[in-house]
Amino acid sequence: MSWNGNLILAITASAVGSAFQHGYHTGVLNNPQKVMTKWLNESMTERGQSTDEQTINLVWSTTTAIYAFGGMLGGLFVGYVADFLGLKKAIIFNNLFIFISTVLVLLSKYTGIYELLILARLILGLNSGLYAGLCPMYLVEISPVASRGAISSVYQLIITISILIAQVLGYEGAIGGEDTWPILVGVVMLVPSIFQCITMPFCPESPRYLLISKKDTAKANEALKWLRKKDDNAADIAEMQKEAAAQEAAGHVTWKAMFTKRSLRSPLIISIIIMLAQQLSGVNAIVVYSNEIFRNAGMNDMYASIGTVVMGIVNVIMTVVSVVLVDKLGRKTLLIAGFTGTTTFMVLLAISIKFSEDYFAMGVLCIIFVLAFMVSFATGPGSVPWFLVSELFKQDARPKATSLGVFTNWGANTFVMLVFLPIKFYLGYFVFIIFIVCQLLFLVFIIFKVPETKNRPIEEITALFSD
Repeated sequence: MSWNGNLILAITASAVGSAFQHGYHTGVLNNPQKVMTKWLNESMTERGQSTDEQTINLVWSTTTAIYAFGGMLGGLFVGYVADFLGLKKAIIFNNLFIFISTVLVLLSKYTGIYELLILARLILGLNSGLYAGLCPMYLVEISPVASRGAISSVYQLIITISILIAQVLGYEGAIGGEDTWPILVGVVMLVPSIFQCITMPFCPESPRYLLISKKDTAKANEALKWLRKKDDNAADIAEMQKEAAAQEAAGHVTWKAMFTKRSLRSPLIISIIIMLAQQLSGVNAIVVYSNEIFRNAGMNDMYASIGTVVMGIVNVIMTVVSVVLVDKLGRKTLLIAGFTGTTTFMVLLAISIKFSEDYFAMGVLCIIFVLAFMVSFATGPGSVPWFLVSELFKQDARPKATSLGVFTNWGANTFVMLVFLPIKFYLGYFVFIIFIVCQLLFLVFIIFKVPETKNRPIEEITALFSD
C-alpha cells in the first residue's frame, strides 16, 4: 500500500500539531535559562523572597519539571477522553489548553507573577500528555500494516524537529532574550495549534474506533476509502471485524482485567518497562541541561548554545533514519541497538566530563559522546515506545494501556527532571551511573521479553499473549 495525499494529510494534521507541543516544550527552556532565571530572581526580590542559589534552582527545577508532571496527569485521562470523544475530536479539543497557556505566559511576564508561568507549564504538560497517547494511537489505527512503524515514527520525528526549533529560537540572539522570551515560551506554540485546528476537521475518525468501538461498519469503510484512496478495503474491514468479534466474546476490559489476565498483564508490563526505559536512559537530562553539560566541558555560552543546536540537528537526522529502518529491521532490533549505544556512550561521557577540567581533549570528547548518545537514542528508543504500546493491544484495551504507558513515561520524566540537578549538586556527573545501571537492566529485559511486531496484524500480535 503506497502513501497517498489523503493519508499524508491525516498524518501531518494529527502529528504536527500534537508532537510539536510535546517536543517544543521539552526543550524550550534550555537556551533562555540564564535570562529567565534572572527575571525569576528579580520577581522574587521585588516580593521580598529569598533568592539564594538553591532556592532559585528549586523554583527553576519546578518550572521545568512541572511540565512533565502535567504530562503524567494528561496520560491518566487518555483512555477516558479517547473512549468518550473519539481520537479525532479529542485531538482537536486538546488545543484549548494551548490558548489558555499562551495567555498565562504573557500575564506572568508582565505582572511578575512567576507562579502563572508554572501554572502555564502544568497546563502545557496536560496538553502534551494527552497528545502523547492520542496521536500515536490515531497514527497506528489509520496506518496500513506494512507502513505502520514508519507512519507511527512520524510522531517522534516531529518531536525532534520541534526540540531543534525550540533550541534555535531560544538563542538569545533570536527570541530567547529578556524582552522576547514570552514570545518564545508562549506565542510560537499557537502556530501548530492553529494549523491543526484548520486541517484536522478534514480528516476522518480512526476506522478501528468507528467499527470496533462505535459498531459503525459503514463509516469505518468510508474512512478507509478516504485514507487508502480505493474502494475495496475488504481485507482491512475483515481484520477489524475479526478483532471486534474476539473483543465481544471476551467481554468488556476493566482495569482489574488489565492486571489480572495474562493476555493483558504481560503486554502491559512490557509497555511500562519500555516507557521507563526511554526516560531512565537519561535523555531528557541531556536535552534539558545540555548547555550546562557543554559549559562544564569548557565551552563558553555561545559555543554551548551552538552545541545544543547541533545535538538537535543530529537527533532529527537520525530519527529520519529510524523512520526508514523501523519497518525494515524491526522494532526490537532498533531498541537493542539503540540502548546498547546509549549505555556505551553515557559511560564514556561520564568519564570524559570527570577529566574535562584538566584535559582540553576530554572536553571535545564530551561533545562527541553527547552527539553519539543522541544518535543511539534516536535510532530506536526515541520513537519505538510511543507506538509499540498501541501495537500490543486490541481496540478495547488500547486506550487504558496507552493511558498507563503515557502516565509511566511522563512520571519517569518528572522524576528525572526534578532530581537530576539536586543529585548532580552532590554527586557531580557520577549521577550518570544511575542511568547506566538502569539501561543495562532494561536492555536485558528487551532482549528476552519484548516481541517483534514488524509486519504483523494487531490480531496476530495480541495472540502472542493469549491466556
